[in-house]
Amino acid sequence: MVIFDKALIGFSAISFLIYGSAYFFSKAMKLEFKRFGLEKFGRLTGCLEICGGLGLIVGIWSPLLLMLSSLGLSLLMLLGFGVRLKMRDNFRLSFPSFFYMLLNFYIFYYIGLDNL
Repeated sequence: MVIFDKALIGFSAISFLIYGSAYFFSKAMKLEFKRFGLEKFGRLTGCLEICGGLGLIVGIWSPLLLMLSSLGLSLLMLLGFGVRLKMRDNFRLSFPSFFYMLLNFYIFYYIGLDNL
């Protein structure tokens, strides 16, 4: 695995660790889930993001875990992007979920599958 690949994995992992943790510490994050009508899924989403971020880190040494984590995060962000579209959020609000969906799919397909 090249340094660029590890940098992408690290960037995504740190982002998800921060964003997933934010649900438990940020009132604004809880309000976002309430606005979406998904407040009952907030804790689950935060936990999945934290687990996915940890899985990406450990996945540097375990290709199967890297693939599972990156695919799971990609699917989670696909759902998040879909919610943003349904809520008719603007591009600025919708772009992060789309970006992280593509980033994690790249990690799954081009890094994970190559290292399996």
